[in-house]
Amino acid sequence: MHLYLHIPFCKQKCSYCNFHFSTSFKQKADMVDAICKELKLRQHEITKPLETIYLGGGTPSVLDASEFYQIFHQIETLFEIAPNAEITLEANPDDLNASKVKEIRQSPINRLSMGVQSFFDEDLKLMNRAHTAQEADASIKRSQDAGIENISIDLIYGSPTTTNEMWKQNLKKAIDLKVPHVSSYALTIEPKTIIQHQINKGILADVDDEKQQHQFQMMVETLTSHGFDHYEISNFGKPDFYSKHNTSYWLGKLYTGVGPSAHGYNGRERYWNIANNSKYIQSIQQNKLNQEREILSPNDILNELTMIGLRTVYGIDLKHLKDQVPEDLFAEWQENTKQFIEEGKLVLKENKLYLNPEFRFFADGIASDLFIV
Repeated sequence: MHLYLHIPFCKQKCSYCNFHFSTSFKQKADMVDAICKELKLRQHEITKPLETIYLGGGTPSVLDASEFYQIFHQIETLFEIAPNAEITLEANPDDLNASKVKEIRQSPINRLSMGVQSFFDEDLKLMNRAHTAQEADASIKRSQDAGIENISIDLIYGSPTTTNEMWKQNLKKAIDLKVPHVSSYALTIEPKTIIQHQINKGILADVDDEKQQHQFQMMVETLTSHGFDHYEISNFGKPDFYSKHNTSYWLGKLYTGVGPSAHGYNGRERYWNIANNSKYIQSIQQNKLNQEREILSPNDILNELTMIGLRTVYGIDLKHLKDQVPEDLFAEWQENTKQFIEEGKLVLKENKLYLNPEFRFFADGIASDLFIV
C-alpha cells in the first residue's frame, strides 16, 4: 500500500503551475486537522503495511514541526508502516534553512524531493520561484551535511530563458552536488497559467519544440554517462535511489490519496477529492468524503498500462495486459503494435514490449497512437 498526502499551500504562484494550492495560510491548521481526520475516516482502506508515504503539494515544507508531528502521529496510530518504508517530503529550497532541516531529520521523513527547477536566476525569475540559484545550491549541501542522503531534485528544461549552455551547466551542477536522483520535465504551457498569458500577449516567446528535444537528449546522454539509470521518461536515479512511491504508480499498485484534489486508485476505480480547500475542510468536519469516482473501463485499463509501460524500463507485460482486458480488445491492440515494431519504435523481448530508447522523447505520442477509444 502507498499513501499520498496533498498539502495545498505555497508562498507564491509559479508561472507554469496549474496544481491545486493556496497562497493564503489562514486555513493551514484546519487543513492539517482535516487531513488527519480523513486518514481516520478512511482507515479501513489501508490493510497492509505502508511501503511509501509521500507529502506533495503545494509545498509541504511550509508545515512546521508540530504539524509534521500531528500528521505522522496520526499515520503511526492508524497504520502499520513497513520497516524500510520510503517517506518523501517535497520541499522548496527557500524553506530548507538550518532549523527546518533539523525538524525534518527529527521526523520520520527519509527522502527529500526538492523543487530546484534551475541553478540560474534568469530561469527562476521567469518561473516566479521563491528561491534563488544560490539558495538551491546551499539547501542541497545543508541537507546533505545534516545526513540526508536520499535527495531528488526537479529540473525544468526547454524554457525560453534556458540556453543549451545553461542547461549543460544545470546538469553538471546536479552531478557535482552528487544528488542521487533527478526528475526533469520540459516546460509545458498549461491553461490559465501566468506563462500562458505572457505568451498569448507576446511578452514571452513560446517554447521551442526542437530546443526541448535537444535538451532532453543532452540530459539523457549526460546523466546516463555519470551513473544514472533512465528508468522513466522524466526520471533518472542512481542504483537503489529510484523513487519507490512514483514507481508504485507506474507499476499499477494501489495507493490512497488524502487531502484536497488528491487522487487514489483501489484496483477497480480512480477517485479524487474536491479541489477546494474550504469545501474539503467543511465536508471532512461533517465526516463526509467529497469525492468523484471513475470506474475504469477495459479500454481505460489497456490505455493506462500502455502509457505507463512505454514510459518506463519495465515495459508492457503482455501476459499481464492480456489478463486485464477482453480477448478481442487485446487482439486489436496487439495488431496495432506490429507497425511500430516493424518501424523499430517498439521492441518485443521475452513477452514484454518496450520503447526503443531512441524514441523516448516521443513516448507519449507513440502511446496515444496505440490507445483504443
